[in-house]
Amino acid sequence: MTLPLKNDRFLRALQRQSVDVTPVWMMRQAGRYLPEYRETRTRIKDFLTLCQTPELACEVTLQPLARFPFDAAILFSDILTIPDAMGLGLYFSEGEGPCFERPVRTKTDIDNLAVPDPNEALRYVMEAVSLIRRELNGKIPLIGFSGSPWTLATYMVEGGTTKTFSKVKGLMFEQPQVMHTLLDTLAQAVTAYLNAQIAAGAQAVMIFDTWGGILTSRDYLEFSLHYMQKIVQGLTREYEGQKIPVILFTKDGNEWLEEQAETGCDAIGLDWKLPIGTAQKRVGDKVALQGNMDPCILYASPERIREEVATILASFGNGNGHVFNLGHGIHPQMNPEHVAAFVEAVHTLSPAYHIQS
Repeated sequence: MTLPLKNDRFLRALQRQSVDVTPVWMMRQAGRYLPEYRETRTRIKDFLTLCQTPELACEVTLQPLARFPFDAAILFSDILTIPDAMGLGLYFSEGEGPCFERPVRTKTDIDNLAVPDPNEALRYVMEAVSLIRRELNGKIPLIGFSGSPWTLATYMVEGGTTKTFSKVKGLMFEQPQVMHTLLDTLAQAVTAYLNAQIAAGAQAVMIFDTWGGILTSRDYLEFSLHYMQKIVQGLTREYEGQKIPVILFTKDGNEWLEEQAETGCDAIGLDWKLPIGTAQKRVGDKVALQGNMDPCILYASPERIREEVATILASFGNGNGHVFNLGHGIHPQMNPEHVAAFVEAVHTLSPAYHIQS
C-alpha cells in the first residue's frame, strides 16, 4: 500500500483543492547551477550515462531537495529518451547539444519507426522512478515527464538543435500526412512511456512542448496540441487509488490557453510573458496554472526576487489552483542562494492567499 504523502500540497493545487501554502518547484531544479551537480559531472563525463544509470539519476534528482524545501521532485532524465529508444542514435556534442546519428526525413524513415516498449527499451527510466520514490519515502511527490510529439519530432527530423526549423517545417508543409504519421507514432510512444512512469511511481506527469510556440495558430492546433490531447486522453489518471494530475506546458504558448484548457489536462504551465492573473481570467476554473516568474529574476537581489514573487502571488490572488514555478528552466549560472530566497518568499508570502473561512 502506498504511504500517504507528508506534503501533498503540489498534488492538491493541481486539482484546485485548498492548500495552506502555494506549492513551489522549479523546472531544471536538478542541474548545473548546483555545485554538487557539477561535482557529479566531474565523475560522470557522459550526460547519457548520468540519465541511463538509475542510481545516478536518483542522486541528481535528490540533490536540490537537500538544499531547498521544494514541494515536488522531478525525475532527472532527458526529453529525447524516446527517439533514442527508437534507434536514432542520440549523442551529445560539446557546445552543440543533442544530436542524432540517424535523423528521420523520409516517408520510409518514418514508416519504419516502431513504438518502443518502455519497460524494455526504457527500463532504466522506470528503475530510476522506482528508486527515487523509495528514497523520497513519502516526503513529497515525484513528477514524471516527456517531451511532446511535436517537440520530439523537431529534433528527430532536424537531427539536433536548430534556429530555423527548416527541415521539420519543410516536411510538415510539403508532406503533412507523413508528418502526421510521425506525430501519431510519437503520441503512442509518449502515452506508453508516461503510463509506465506512473506504474513505476510517478505521482504527476508533465508534457514539455518546447517548440510548439514556433508554429502558426493553425499549425499549432493541428500538429502540436491535437497530439498532446490524444496523450492526455490515453493516460492513466488514477493509480493505486490516487489521482494522477497532468500538466501541459507550451513555451510561447499563451495564444492557446483556452484550447489547452479543453484537452482534459489538470494544469497549464505558463511562461513569463503573460500576467498569471490574465491567464486565470481566460481559463477560469477549468485548470490549475503553473508558473510563471522570469528565470532571469533570479540574477537579481533576494529583495528584488521577493518583490517579484509578491507581484505574481497578488496577480493570481486568493484561491486555489496555483503552483509557483519559473516560466522556463533555471539558467546554469544561477546563485543557489537566490533560489533559496525564491522558495522562502513563496512559502512565507503565499499563506495570506489561502486563509480558510
